Amino acid sequence: MTEDPYLWLEEVTGETALDWVRERNATAIAELTGGARFATLRDEVREVLDADDRIPYVRRRGGHLYNFWQDATNPRGLWRRTTLESYRTNNPAWELVLDVDALAKAEDESWVWQGAAVLRPDYRRALVELSRGGADATVVREFDLETRTFVEDGFTVPEAKTRVGWIDEDRIYVGTDFGEGSLTASGYPRIAKEWRRGTPLSEAVTVFEGKPDDVSAGAYHDPTEGFERDFVYRHLDFYRKEKFFRRPGGELVKLDVPEDADTSTHREWLLINTRTPWTVGGTTYPAGALLAARFDDYLAGARELTVLFEPDEHTSYSYHAWTRNHLILASLRDVKSRFEVLTPAQGWARAPLAGVPEVGSADIMDTNPDDDDEYFLNASGYTQPATLQRGEIGGDVEVLKRAPAFFAADGLSTRQYFATSDDGTRIPYFVVGQENDGPTLMTGYGGFEVSLTPGYSGTTGRGWLARGGTYVVANIRGGGEYGPEWHRSVLKERRLRVYEDFAAVAKDLVARGITTPARLGIQGGSNGGLLMGVMLTRYPELFGAIVCQVPLLDMRRYHKLLAGASWMAEYGDPDEPAEWAYLKEYSPYQNVAADRPYPPTIILTSTRDDRVHPGHARKMMARLTELGYDVRYYENIEGGHGAAADNAQLAFKWALVFEFLWRQLGDEPAQR
Repeated sequence: MTEDPYLWLEEVTGETALDWVRERNATAIAELTGGARFATLRDEVREVLDADDRIPYVRRRGGHLYNFWQDATNPRGLWRRTTLESYRTNNPAWELVLDVDALAKAEDESWVWQGAAVLRPDYRRALVELSRGGADATVVREFDLETRTFVEDGFTVPEAKTRVGWIDEDRIYVGTDFGEGSLTASGYPRIAKEWRRGTPLSEAVTVFEGKPDDVSAGAYHDPTEGFERDFVYRHLDFYRKEKFFRRPGGELVKLDVPEDADTSTHREWLLINTRTPWTVGGTTYPAGALLAARFDDYLAGARELTVLFEPDEHTSYSYHAWTRNHLILASLRDVKSRFEVLTPAQGWARAPLAGVPEVGSADIMDTNPDDDDEYFLNASGYTQPATLQRGEIGGDVEVLKRAPAFFAADGLSTRQYFATSDDGTRIPYFVVGQENDGPTLMTGYGGFEVSLTPGYSGTTGRGWLARGGTYVVANIRGGGEYGPEWHRSVLKERRLRVYEDFAAVAKDLVARGITTPARLGIQGGSNGGLLMGVMLTRYPELFGAIVCQVPLLDMRRYHKLLAGASWMAEYGDPDEPAEWAYLKEYSPYQNVAADRPYPPTIILTSTRDDRVHPGHARKMMARLTELGYDVRYYENIEGGHGAAADNAQLAFKWALVFEFLWRQLGDEPAQR
């Protein structure tokens, strides 16, 4: 396309554009929601989302365990807390902290909870973030956790893509929309200020400024007693950062590490996670290594580094979590979770973490690094409901909660296979379900070093597996399953490999007799929505149905829409002719062609998504409709990037998806 006839659909809340949205919504709703199966799907998914016996996951804040809870009675949610002793029981005594539904009703706003930063170490105050309709932009309000009320004349920041954090009870760091020139081209804060209680926001003192073309800039304070430190940073792009230690007098000392390395501190330690090979002190450390140094020594020029983790062809660093005296190191081996405990006081002694199951995957949900060696670990598999455990390193492990089974798993198996991509790379994928050649739903992501690991989903179980469907997760390149190189190998001009990987898995499924193209549906969102758009336009013959959610699709203009400029390190800059030359090879919106065997498609997005612009989905729908393809469209007026603001909206969305898939891929057998 030389000219874009659908630019008017980028006007997010333009009345003409919204009228167009409402018309398409009505058509999709009329087509998909009239039957008994849709109602059953919606109700079953809603039952999963609102289940009273699901695990109420917690975060420790001092003597309390905090939980945010949504159900049918409280669709916007309750922020509440209890004690560990009470949490151990079947019916914990929850103390209400904040009722978001009541607040929304009182203020006549569609408030959606976006979290809270709680002041350490006494945990008496919080900076609560709320968004309208689920957008990334939030309002910030100071909250008193003792009186459980908002603080009159407390810290309050108007709606923006704000970043805030405590320094002490009377000071915070804030980055927000301070007016013209205060945001980056990506729409994130460019200026970090120190704001003192009792003064207007306009008088907050600037402590650091990034550049307009940075992704973002900010500041934060580490309040660990005896190791209080302040840092400022600027994200040059999505993967490169400059970070500075801010001395008490305001002097900035740059951390001398590679721009693409991640750094963190805990007490006397500095940890460095490399993303590319790094030579320092005569030693070359590989990409994906985790290194440790004493912070003060490193700042003074010493380069004595201890290798805490080094990857191999099967194993990659995932993340770490500190307790008071130990480091928990999480890694993946062929996309399966592994954990070790490292103890610096004993020369970085190593031991396995107690309580980690053999099946599925696990995650450290919380630790308490200020006070003790407690950790909370959650484990599940595709067919194994979650188990939440609490342990103390060197002590016992107890099971705190077990999630209910939302679908019958008898007869279902989980297998891991490897497909061979066009360049010979082995691509792992999981197959979950019965041993048959029935309807199959395949998903993937392939970007931003995001790993897809095994985990239990009552929604997918109820809507797909329990009805006889097979579920496939493709661990294609672009993710982090095998470390930074698995991701870096497909950046920018090498992006087509991502799509070759996904197509290779689809072909392998057919070759193994697991499914057929006519019975293979695919689903993905955000960067995964881009993946779906490319599959539609480059590999349509491989699939029987496509679900494309909150997608990027117009790669010619993505960097001009909302947060799109922040992703140019991943995809490239379409304003650079050499980079547009490869982007245009796969950009779905530009590659829609007439008379191709495009499978039936549904596109879903949200008006309130202020991360990936809904214009991508709208324009793609218009273009496909113009050429007469079998496509339907649903845009939630609320919802943000998750495309749903509460469980009712989420259940409705997933029921649309599953109803569409069952219609296109074959009638479901008798319900299990």
